[in-house]
Amino acid sequence: MTSNDALEATRTAILSGRTSLGIELGSTRIKACLIGENPADVLSVGSHEWENQFVDRVWTYSLEDVWTGIQAAHAALVADVEKQYGVRLESYGAIGVSAMMHGYLAFDDAGEQLVPFRTWRNTTTGPASAELTELFGVNIPLRWSIAHLHQAVVDSEPHVAQLDFITTLAGYVHWRLTGRKVLGVGDASGMFPIDAATADYDAELLARYDGLVAASVPDLNLAALLPTVLVAGQPAGELTAAGAALLDPTGVLRPGSVLCPPEGDAGTGMVATCSVAPRTGNVSAGTSIFAMVVLERPLKKVHHELDLVTTPAGDPVAMVHCNNGASELAAWAGMFGRFAAASGNPVTSDAVFDALFREALDGDADAGGLLAYNHLAGEPIAGLTEGRPLFVRTPDSRLTLANFMRAQLYGVFGTLSLGMRVLAQEGVELDAMFAHGGLFRTAGVAQRFLAGALDAPVSVAETASEGGAWGIAVLASYTAAAASGVDLDLDGYLRERVFVGQEFETVAPDPVDVAGFSSYLDRYHAGLAVERAAVDTL
Repeated sequence: MTSNDALEATRTAILSGRTSLGIELGSTRIKACLIGENPADVLSVGSHEWENQFVDRVWTYSLEDVWTGIQAAHAALVADVEKQYGVRLESYGAIGVSAMMHGYLAFDDAGEQLVPFRTWRNTTTGPASAELTELFGVNIPLRWSIAHLHQAVVDSEPHVAQLDFITTLAGYVHWRLTGRKVLGVGDASGMFPIDAATADYDAELLARYDGLVAASVPDLNLAALLPTVLVAGQPAGELTAAGAALLDPTGVLRPGSVLCPPEGDAGTGMVATCSVAPRTGNVSAGTSIFAMVVLERPLKKVHHELDLVTTPAGDPVAMVHCNNGASELAAWAGMFGRFAAASGNPVTSDAVFDALFREALDGDADAGGLLAYNHLAGEPIAGLTEGRPLFVRTPDSRLTLANFMRAQLYGVFGTLSLGMRVLAQEGVELDAMFAHGGLFRTAGVAQRFLAGALDAPVSVAETASEGGAWGIAVLASYTAAAASGVDLDLDGYLRERVFVGQEFETVAPDPVDVAGFSSYLDRYHAGLAVERAAVDTL
């Protein structure tokens, strides 16, 4: 096929609605990703920057900003499609919505929001988390929706009496687009524990919770408050006329597109890295950083460092979630970029990151005795209730730009590595670890350091930087394919229809990096006492 033929085929697919749209609401960017009939082909991307707000000691986003951002990202994609292909987007074959997992969005029976959105980043649910972990016999992290709900019950918040529906950010957007209160099983597993046998909320634990709060909130029926759980491939409603107007206020977009179950960023990360089968795992790096490992067997013990969640197909996963990822690193890069501009040599943000990352390759294997803590928010794995980003060194450390940048990159992986040590002690084995996110756009740097931190090979695909927006677009295409009669499970669909022929760049751990990071991590762990002192005094 000639390039002109390929262009015409793409135009025809767009005009006839044989495409899939993925929308992901990340911590700092809302992205829309359009894929073609071949789900590996990214046709266009649009994005919008946004940022959370710390209001009344709560990390939140306004729902107005949610829709302003979604509309801006979608408009950018529409404009790019028109520029590239000379056609106007009027419909999609399938649509998927993904967003940051966990948190607490609460509504009354009129659909009105009861309290500001409490995001995953909030760490104010300690008493509820501890009580539920003991009651259920499984780890209930601070950021889970049930922890937020129960903390509201414990604190006797007035809105609890008005509750009709609670959901996640992806579930909320999907509800407004389709009218359906549903959630993909992966995202649902970050609201409340899932029974692996049924791929639904654990019925026994639901009953335990209702019994726990029966005296204080006698009318609360938790199962009635939660979204209905769906697995990958199931249709989850259609874009309504009202939903189409929300997505595209110009009125051009037509209703009727099928939507896949809304998913969390962890699930779309697994899809984007083809790691939904047992003994595979992935690391997603953004504002937060987390590792997902698909399990062969149940864990032996409850560990506060590990969440038990699922793949979008419902298979059990151990998750090491860290609230703090690359935001502190980005702040330092921004400062260096400003220095370049102030000196009369302005450079782009991408160029700043590229130069700093490559400089890190020349650093000492242990970062020269430097330590970087990226804790802008509280970090449960590290025992921190609040964040205090710190850069620490001793008088005999070797302060160079290369060591500074290596310490910053190591710091992104520091808390994650503490959790991964727990998985190793459980005897969990991996055949492959994949990575995705903007942190890995500079080839051979963060990927190499992550391989050293995990002492395992790390693979990155060409689509790694597109991340979850592409992953949810692929899940949307899977729902459309299943409706058309394709009889493949999710892993088979990814391997046979999406990643077939896909090239992965794999980096094996360098023994020098492994030893250097191990030394760094020992100092990092010991230095957490400095972090705790900072939280107590600053």
